[in-house]
Amino acid sequence: MTYVVTDACIRCKYMDCVEVCPVDCFYEGENMLVIAPDQCIDCGVCEPECPPEAIHPDSDPGMEGWVKFNAEYAEKWPNTFMKKEPPSDAAEWDGVPDKYPEHFSPEPGEGD
Repeated sequence: MTYVVTDACIRCKYMDCVEVCPVDCFYEGENMLVIAPDQCIDCGVCEPECPPEAIHPDSDPGMEGWVKFNAEYAEKWPNTFMKKEPPSDAAEWDGVPDKYPEHFSPEPGEGD
């Protein structure tokens, strides 16, 4: 099992999860984070730290596509291991459903 980040993270990009990860398996895009599935040790400490509840175990229904998505972008984006400030409008995006089609950016973030 591994954990994955879903589109609930898009435009929220709270980084509380990054701060608690013992293996630094988060990668930063312009407007969301992903987890490298091959680096995740399945400890689960990140899941309860995510305000928009965007982190799920890959065993949850419907997560197969998100495993592939996380693996793909973990290869393209820089590693991040330090908590940063969320976007100024993060609270406005928290809870907005189905953000991927219109709001996902494939551009990398800053990383650490």
